[in-house]
Amino acid sequence: MEISSKRKRAQLKVRARRTRLALPGRLCRLRLSVFRSGKHMYAQIIDDETARTLVSANDVQLGKAGGRKLQKGGIKIAELVGEAVAKAALEKKITQVVFDRGGYKYHGRVRALAEGARKAGLKF
Repeated sequence: MEISSKRKRAQLKVRARRTRLALPGRLCRLRLSVFRSGKHMYAQIIDDETARTLVSANDVQLGKAGGRKLQKGGIKIAELVGEAVAKAALEKKITQVVFDRGGYKYHGRVRALAEGARKAGLKF
């Protein structure tokens, strides 16, 4: 029996809420939030106290900035997005964040994004 897309999306939201509540130090640190779609990968650093996005990066921006079309959705692209968000964060003197996987499993593209951000110097 296949799960409907509405129910799947609702379950994702429940998992995301549960993981956000379990984040260690979530009130005193900034949050690196991840969203993945079938084609693209997005990451942003959010200050929950002011509810503002401080830094963001995605594979669409990377493709436009590099003047080339990137392959959609791959692990290598996710790692590049992680590096880009980390570099932008370090420019704004942000060094420590809490990683919010947003209900997704820490596997594949989500893991690659986290490793790319760590490799570029972001700590979480």
